[in-house]
Amino acid sequence: MLILLTMSKLSAIFGQVIVLGRFNLCYRIGCRERVPMAQIVELEFIPVSVPYTRTEVSALVTRRGVTDVLIKATDKNGQVGWGESASGANIESVLETLKAMKPMVLGRSSWDREAIRETLWRKAIWQYRKPTACFAFAGIDIALADICGKECNQSLYRLLGGKVRDFVNYYFYLQHSSPEHIYAQGREGIERGYSIFYLKVGVNVDKELEMVRALRESIGPVAKIRLDANGAWTVNEGLRNIGKFDLYDIDFVEQPVTQDPVSNMQEVRQKSRVAISANEGMWSSEDAYRQIRARVADVYCFSPYWVGSMLEFQRMSMVAHYEGLQVCRHSHGELGIAAAAFHHVSLTLPNLVDGSQQYAQIMEDDILTAPLPTASFPNWGVPEGAGISVEVDESKVQRYHEKYLSHGQFLPYDATIETTVFQGSD
Repeated sequence: MLILLTMSKLSAIFGQVIVLGRFNLCYRIGCRERVPMAQIVELEFIPVSVPYTRTEVSALVTRRGVTDVLIKATDKNGQVGWGESASGANIESVLETLKAMKPMVLGRSSWDREAIRETLWRKAIWQYRKPTACFAFAGIDIALADICGKECNQSLYRLLGGKVRDFVNYYFYLQHSSPEHIYAQGREGIERGYSIFYLKVGVNVDKELEMVRALRESIGPVAKIRLDANGAWTVNEGLRNIGKFDLYDIDFVEQPVTQDPVSNMQEVRQKSRVAISANEGMWSSEDAYRQIRARVADVYCFSPYWVGSMLEFQRMSMVAHYEGLQVCRHSHGELGIAAAAFHHVSLTLPNLVDGSQQYAQIMEDDILTAPLPTASFPNWGVPEGAGISVEVDESKVQRYHEKYLSHGQFLPYDATIETTVFQGSD
């Protein structure tokens, strides 16, 4: 009777499929049999290139679009899950990493994601290539989690412990441009309801000060301005420049100086009245843990791509929470699969700041059947579909795979546009 009552309660939570992780079995309500969890029988890796509506410019990158590897995982029952691996510096290295990981995933259950990750890190020695391994495996992790959600007909955030918020707020991503164009972008963002505005700096400080002045005039005194220097400054430059920018009331500055040694960021944080955010240097779980425990920043800007899985991102975010610190969900430039999956994780984080990062606003297209909410609006609510709660348009996947085959990847360091863009953005 006790067992039946427990099953009844569980069925109310998980629908028609109850997961018994201890026995690696599924118990289907209405059936007396226990059915072994289906094994993953196929992993397809599909590189795609989707352009931006504009060129992205920062102290670190000049880029025209997103090239990521989409992952289509299929289990023995025919259930399909979709994932997305980030490119980093070069998509080919991530694609080769995924191919090397594939034999360690096939034959395993989608519910064994953390065990698979541990096998890859320890037995397949990917612990010695952690940043690339994290970028690659995070996509597999999404695909397997998508299957899990579909198998029990539940949204991913519920499988991650449930939501602690009813929506996630996202920023307005400004184009590095003239003060006049910055002013116009600010007005557009305010009219669409955005309250947090994000600008890359570190290219030309004098001209960027004019951009920030125009932005503050455009958005008024209440909306927040965040700047990201991508480690472009020395400690002394960083402190002086942050002081200059703060004439226009800056919410926080992301990565003003290089991450190594950690004393660089520690000194800036100690001496700056403006809050500091860390991004570079969060290259793995171990690095993220060290950065958080060293208190190099007030806000830690990272994502599952940095630490290799959604659960690991959740765990590291909770480490920051215990330290009284906050997190901002980072984006490398992403497509709808990663954006949707990481939105689910974000809903579960108690210390998430407003203004999570997003790229849907500047994407020319996506590989989904419907646009993401963040393509037009700052707030994204609670998805209720199973798994990652979005539908992939396989015709678009094919179209942008062909674009990748014909035009190659969008490199983050496109030398053919660097000088032109910097001059044009003045």
